[in-house]
Amino acid sequence: MSDSHEARPSLRADAARNRRRIVDAARAVFAERGVNAPLDEIARRAGVGNATLYRHFPTRDALVAAAFKDRLAEYASAAAEALQSPDPWEGFGRYVERVCAMQAADHGACDVLTMTFPTAGGLEELRDRAFRDFVELGRRAQAAGQLRADFVPEDFVLLLMANAGVVRGTREAAPSAWKRFVGLVLDGCRATSAQPLPPAPTPAQVYRTMRRLSRRGSG
Repeated sequence: MSDSHEARPSLRADAARNRRRIVDAARAVFAERGVNAPLDEIARRAGVGNATLYRHFPTRDALVAAAFKDRLAEYASAAAEALQSPDPWEGFGRYVERVCAMQAADHGACDVLTMTFPTAGGLEELRDRAFRDFVELGRRAQAAGQLRADFVPEDFVLLLMANAGVVRGTREAAPSAWKRFVGLVLDGCRATSAQPLPPAPTPAQVYRTMRRLSRRGSG
C-alpha cells in the first residue's frame, strides 16, 4: 500500500518534468524556426518520445499556447502600460516599437503576433485585451490630432505582418533594419501632412488572413 502511494507522486513529478522540458524546447525551437517548426524536433530536443509530447499537447495550438502565454501576456501588458503615457502619440509610438522589437527578438513571436488560434482560449483572451487597449491608444492619438484620421486598427496588423517580413529578410545581414522600417511607418502615421490612403482591409479580411497563416503554421 505504501509503495503505491509513493509511486503516484513520483509519476506526477515525472509528468510535470516532461511537460516543462517540452515547453522549454518548444520555446527554443519556435524562437529559431517559427511556429511551423516540426514537432518531432521539439520532442527530440526535449528528450521525450512523440507519444509523450502528444499526450501533454494533443494539438499544435495547445503547445503554442503553453509556449507563448508569457509572451502574449507581455504583449497585453505593454498596451496597458502605453495607455498610461500622458502624451497620446508617445504612448502609441512606444507601443508599436515595443511590439515590433518583440518580433525581432523571437521568430516564434514574429509568427504568433500575426496569427489567431481560436482553440487556444488563453492566447486569444490576451490578444483581445491588447487589441482593445491598442484601439484606445489610436483613438486618443487621433483625438489629439497626432495620428492620421484614416488610421484603423487593422493597419496595425498589416504593420506587424510587414515587420515580420523585414525581420526575416534582414535577420542575418542587417538585424537592426526593422528599427528603420518602423520609424518610417510611424512617420507615415503622423497626422501632419497626411495624404489620403487606399481603403484599408476590413476586419473580416484581416481575420481570414490571420487564420490562413495559422493553418499554414499548423500544417
